[in-house]
Amino acid sequence: MKTFTNSSFSMYTEIIFGKDAEMQTPEMIKKYSGTKVMFLYGSGSIKKNGLYERIVAALDEGGLPFVEFGGIKANPLRSVVEKGIEKAKAEGVDFFLAVGGGSVIDTAKAIAVALANGGEYWPFYLGVGAPESMLPVGAINTIAAAGSETSSSTVLVDDVDTGLKKGLMHAPCRPCFAILNPELTYSTTPYQTASGAADAYSHTYMRYLNPDSCKLGDEYAAATLRTVVRYASVAIASPEDYEARSELMLCSAFGHNGLTGIGRILGKGGGEHGLEQQLSGHYDTPHGAGLAVMMPAMLKYIMRHGTEAQVARVAQLGVDVFGVAPDFEDVTATASEGIERFMNWLKTIGMPVTLSGLGLPKDEIPQMVERCIRDNGSVIHGFIDIDEDGMLEIFNEVR
Repeated sequence: MKTFTNSSFSMYTEIIFGKDAEMQTPEMIKKYSGTKVMFLYGSGSIKKNGLYERIVAALDEGGLPFVEFGGIKANPLRSVVEKGIEKAKAEGVDFFLAVGGGSVIDTAKAIAVALANGGEYWPFYLGVGAPESMLPVGAINTIAAAGSETSSSTVLVDDVDTGLKKGLMHAPCRPCFAILNPELTYSTTPYQTASGAADAYSHTYMRYLNPDSCKLGDEYAAATLRTVVRYASVAIASPEDYEARSELMLCSAFGHNGLTGIGRILGKGGGEHGLEQQLSGHYDTPHGAGLAVMMPAMLKYIMRHGTEAQVARVAQLGVDVFGVAPDFEDVTATASEGIERFMNWLKTIGMPVTLSGLGLPKDEIPQMVERCIRDNGSVIHGFIDIDEDGMLEIFNEVR
């Protein structure tokens, strides 16, 4: 008999989807009581594709004063957040508009948390206390990837102190609205598209690999994973395929807002994130590409060390997502075939599956393990717990 876990779910973020959706930005900001805006963006791509000018014109026409905070890079930095806090306080900002990908949105969330909590934010990332609220954040997403536009999660690299990548996941940290125009993702490169697809895949994958059982949750999750697999290669081959870009953008938004985790507890999955954060946090590699390396290795580790039920779950993933024949008389063979098809898909879209493929030094594996322990303690908890020997085994798997 199934065991259902008590859980809660909130469809908090209002989603505006479609062509030219970004032109609704002023009315959405006003709807959520914004009067002075901090306009955050990345390294300048929005100035090349004309989005910057459209947003500035829309804010001006809407009579909304704003200050800019640009230059935010991938793998967002704590030091940049500190500068943003100072500027937001000095300018009297009461609304944050993040235009870009997950790094821009996560930076906006951190600044907004600090302003709503007396300047405090970093202890929350360290697990000390929790934010009671966040000033309103609106997101205009430009890449289908992390899902920060609808999630309660935000991640920062601590370049001020420890050098570790730390995350905060708490209910107040959801944007009040997310504007999703698939055309805004046309300019992402094939590698960015593939890395984003792997990132979007991971957030549903980590909810699927969970000991809690819920048929509805499984169906939502499996359908989302199949959709990412189907449309990633289409978007890479045809960057302006509106259907493919739309499907990937929706997978990003709905894969990390809690929908695919219905009936289960998120903390019981996601061990691969604890491993990957030591890659992107330290070496500044794309998060999705790092996850592409770690997810298959994690599945292989479960096959070697997991319980019968855990191995069966890996096998079911292959059946549900990659169409493996459901032979549960030989569950190990079924699981192995699913992992092989998963790795082949990652390679097909141009993702690495080894550290060398990611451009990282294999001789620094001991240091990677040491950072894992500093970040997570002696054990990374997830679908299967990973101790120090396990961390070393998994990293060596992907040499």
